[in-house]
Amino acid sequence: MMIFIGADHGGFELKKKIVQWLDERHLPYTDVGAHTFDAEDDYPAFAFAVAEGVAKAPAENRGILACRSAAGVVIAANKVVGVRAVAPFSVEAAHHSREHNDANVLGLSGDWLTDEQAHEMLFAWLDTPFSNEERHVRRVQQITEYEKNH
Repeated sequence: MMIFIGADHGGFELKKKIVQWLDERHLPYTDVGAHTFDAEDDYPAFAFAVAEGVAKAPAENRGILACRSAAGVVIAANKVVGVRAVAPFSVEAAHHSREHNDANVLGLSGDWLTDEQAHEMLFAWLDTPFSNEERHVRRVQQITEYEKNH
């Protein structure tokens, strides 16, 4: 598994903390930027870079994105075939998105989450496997089929 991580200016400080947390757990990651703070940068570039990395092996790779709200990066990431990006509102929602939806990209808000909330949501999401229950597999397959045909 490779974790791709990216953020615009609105998630820049949170991304630095996430990198530290991943380092503490010795988890492999590729930081696609922003590498320096730029108040004028645009989130789609980082979202697409993370999503394209995940899409190379969507069943194995993971992505983490941060911006002010998490909404923009998730919208952009979901344009890449094979990506199922989410912006959960709680630890339980983060867990559920992996277990039921096999989400492979996590969006976190740089403005509305405390460090503790972001940390808990991140590791609830990373540590939760997809359930592989028939109904969940069927639903994820329906999404994959739709992507292939449209």
